[in-house]
Amino acid sequence: MIGIIMGSKSDLPAMEPCMAQLDEFGVEYEVKIASAHRTPDVVHEWAATARDRGIRVIIAAAGKAAHLGGVVAAYTPCPVIAVPMKTSDLGGLDSLLSMVQMPSGVPVACVAINGAKNAAILAVQMLATGDDACLEKIAAFKRAMAEA
Repeated sequence: MIGIIMGSKSDLPAMEPCMAQLDEFGVEYEVKIASAHRTPDVVHEWAATARDRGIRVIIAAAGKAAHLGGVVAAYTPCPVIAVPMKTSDLGGLDSLLSMVQMPSGVPVACVAINGAKNAAILAVQMLATGDDACLEKIAAFKRAMAEA
């Protein structure tokens, strides 16, 4: 299962392509809205218990300072994929740079600004390294892209 966490409700529309792609793959996911800055205890608890709930990969979406992915990565052994949200201030560059500049030992993968769909695809590819059903879903998806 995939865990999706975003910093605020305003991120939900930009993350809909992520959920739609996971639905298309038939992969279960859990969604949580919690801020690394406003509700850090909630983020800590959610991330620290993610694996116990069956989550194997986490997608974290946030804008501006965008520390959510890094904070989540600090509390979980699961791989974390960050989705920088487009912002009115710097167009999302601020979010992107916040996500890719992680300290050694706390890696976070990162997709493009508002790259929610690619985050879903990458998450399923990660699952596919140990799950033949996910591997076939990704292979079929790639074949369909090639035929389009």
